[in-house]
Amino acid sequence: MDPEPKELRWIHDVFGNCVAVLDFKGAAKALHFETAIRLDHTPQHAPDFRIDEAALSYPFSYESDEATDLSQTIERHHPDEGDEIGKWARQFLSAGGKTETGTLLMTLCYAIHESFVYSRRTEPGTQPPLVTLHLRRGTCRDFALFMMEAVRSLGFAARFVTGYIYVPTRDKLEVRGGGSTHAWCQVYLPGAGWVEFDPTNGIVGNRELIRVAVARHPRQAIPLSGSYSGSASSFLGMDVEVKVTRE
Repeated sequence: MDPEPKELRWIHDVFGNCVAVLDFKGAAKALHFETAIRLDHTPQHAPDFRIDEAALSYPFSYESDEATDLSQTIERHHPDEGDEIGKWARQFLSAGGKTETGTLLMTLCYAIHESFVYSRRTEPGTQPPLVTLHLRRGTCRDFALFMMEAVRSLGFAARFVTGYIYVPTRDKLEVRGGGSTHAWCQVYLPGAGWVEFDPTNGIVGNRELIRVAVARHPRQAIPLSGSYSGSASSFLGMDVEVKVTRE
């Protein structure tokens, strides 16, 4: 990194994510971070995840011990007075009263992928889920948050994931989110644990997804944050480039 930090320390946040905390001394004209990691990735392909028999069909209830720990990830986080997101999600329920849990979640994921338009946005932050529903357009982080609120409206526990996606070839335009950080979500299923859903690309399971951190809300998983001393006009912009290759 440039400039060299005065101090570097590592902590674990409330979600167990590993976070680097840096402190700099003196002035600099630019700030540059470069990180290289090498890892073994074991893909989990859908629908290989195994769900407890009691949760195979929706609706179901989490066990009391799990429900206590999951409560904040089940609770909806954004206003929706008319329950528009809930109505959108419930259209995928079976009219017969019971819906296969795995099928329901995969259908929700694929519906966002197929009927919403992906659009890069450089502005910080995540747009409210109702805006995403009305526009039918957004970034990967917008789609992840929208799916989280949709499944939460049905009583599922969901959390936000930030990381990277492996794009086999730059010419493969149907893979969205490459070249930068990527976002998707996880849904907790008894017996299977936290299962990955990437509504931007219609991926179920962690195929080609490299998880870096998880959080209850996108604002808790910002890849790089901090403050500096100087005038507002001193900030000229930020560039991000991510390369994920297979050995």
